[in-house]
Amino acid sequence: MTLSVCLIVKDEQDVIARCLNCASKFADEIIVVDTGSTDETVTEAKKFTDAVYFFAWRDDFSAARNYAFGKADCDLVMWLDADDVITDENCEKILRLKENFDRYDMAFLPYAASFDGDVPTFVYNRERIFRNGMGFEFEGAVHESVTPRGRILYSDAVIYHKKVKENEPMRNLRILQKQIAAGAVFGPRQKFYYGRELLFNNMPREAAAVLEDFLNGDGWYVNKTEACLNLYRAYMLTGDESRAVAALLRSFTFAPPMPEACCILGGYFMQKGDNLAAVYWYEAALKTPSSARDGAFENLDYSGFIPYMQLCVLYDRMGDIEKANACNEAAGAIKPLNENYLGNKKYFSEHRASGKDK
Repeated sequence: MTLSVCLIVKDEQDVIARCLNCASKFADEIIVVDTGSTDETVTEAKKFTDAVYFFAWRDDFSAARNYAFGKADCDLVMWLDADDVITDENCEKILRLKENFDRYDMAFLPYAASFDGDVPTFVYNRERIFRNGMGFEFEGAVHESVTPRGRILYSDAVIYHKKVKENEPMRNLRILQKQIAAGAVFGPRQKFYYGRELLFNNMPREAAAVLEDFLNGDGWYVNKTEACLNLYRAYMLTGDESRAVAALLRSFTFAPPMPEACCILGGYFMQKGDNLAAVYWYEAALKTPSSARDGAFENLDYSGFIPYMQLCVLYDRMGDIEKANACNEAAGAIKPLNENYLGNKKYFSEHRASGKDK
């Protein structure tokens, strides 16, 4: 099957060639829609494709992405951002994916959005490839998404989101508040993201009000659990610890505990000096299965490195040097160059040399 890769871009001259060089390895057609660049983005794009179009920006990412999809002529359509990067290995996986797509209507691919060096630490699944002509469309002016339907494939071909510049400050919040001023009534998903944007822009009281409203209504369980973690942070910023902890525990009513929630509780009890309770929650984080396939935002450090490092500290406090050292080595297997791991390794080596564990 043939594949059209679609991008919407603005002032991406520093990264667009990097992205399109990757896309050209598996795309049968590349479509670039420029929304108002003032740099050399268009010139760079035309080195890879003649299908460069222009779309007047109107504070609506879905409108721009749907316009790009409307230009696609291939059997399948795929979206990328200009600062996305795909390794040769993952390009090969996408090539194989499109060759065997006849049994599917859409595909989710892992999206790696944060890194420790070159190792992904924040990964979640995004709807990425769609069968053309089935009416798949993005919804939402910001945090746009396509509602899943039909026969769905979950691929392991990872897209790396390698940003080199920050987004316009408060851009998403400004767009959402512009919609509210125009009389828009948000559905559950947009309400969830509005609460997140308020929190990310240092408005914790306003964020708490919106997130509470979201949690009391309908919504996807993945967003509900994430909203509880954001509500915890909002209440902690306002100094309301009891409500913060209650919000965190509320996340367990929507789904099994997330590793991040377990680690937050571990840290809470660790700060209180309750070592046994802290150990319980950090060990729970290690046992909790990944929820990335469900579309949850997942920081992989909470599933391994963070709980191992904290358990190292806790077991050392409790006098169990063997367990402490074992946890540190488990953390080191994940991040062998980490300074904290190496410092602990030196500490345990000196401890053994001094004979204190005898």
